[in-house]
Amino acid sequence: MFGKKAMLDFRMPDLCSHDIIYNKLPQRDAKELGLEIQSTKKSEAFVNAFLKRCIPSLKTLNAEEFLSRRAVVLEHYQKKRKRKSHKAKGFTAKERRELRLFKINPDQQRYNMYLPLHELWKQYIRDLCHGLRPDMQPQMIQNKLLKADLHGAMITVFKSKCPSYVGLTGILLQESKHIFKIITKEDKLKVVPKLNCVFSMEIDGFISYIYGSKLQMKASERSAKKFKAKGSIDL
Repeated sequence: MFGKKAMLDFRMPDLCSHDIIYNKLPQRDAKELGLEIQSTKKSEAFVNAFLKRCIPSLKTLNAEEFLSRRAVVLEHYQKKRKRKSHKAKGFTAKERRELRLFKINPDQQRYNMYLPLHELWKQYIRDLCHGLRPDMQPQMIQNKLLKADLHGAMITVFKSKCPSYVGLTGILLQESKHIFKIITKEDKLKVVPKLNCVFSMEIDGFISYIYGSKLQMKASERSAKKFKAKGSIDL
């Protein structure tokens, strides 16, 4: 009926504004258009409500008096909707520590309990590399491991500035930005820093060496990172 803005001039030389606004549609035209002719009272109520919604200042003025004096600009009415944010609020670091979300209880520190997890991880790597064939390039496997989820991997500390870590082998249970938590065959939970350590991982005859300094980020961040082929300084 109207565009975004429409200029309506209800001042006519021969007819009053009331007759123009509430003039009935001819019966023949109404039938052709399939419209139902409303009563005068309903028409007046509709027009008043429409004008008050389009012109907020009419709430305190008489519509007929207002329209008889001036041209009226009708603006497109659009109700503003408040957008509700549904962003999930996570735990803070302090709350996670208080709840002990990442604590592995002593009764759960058993090597045999996590062997099925290790078998699932091996199948996950085989699917990720589309099958580990003897003719595959080691560099391709290395790049896949850098971005892969390592929970369940069998890792060994190959080199370290701290001699007590060298030779430590176990299944990786937890990974954070700076450390690995692994369970050894002796059912001991060990915390190994990534920095200044070189880790080796063996699967189906392929042995891959990864520098811990390249893994100093969360597992979720590492999966989206683009690693550049750079030479690493030996420890």
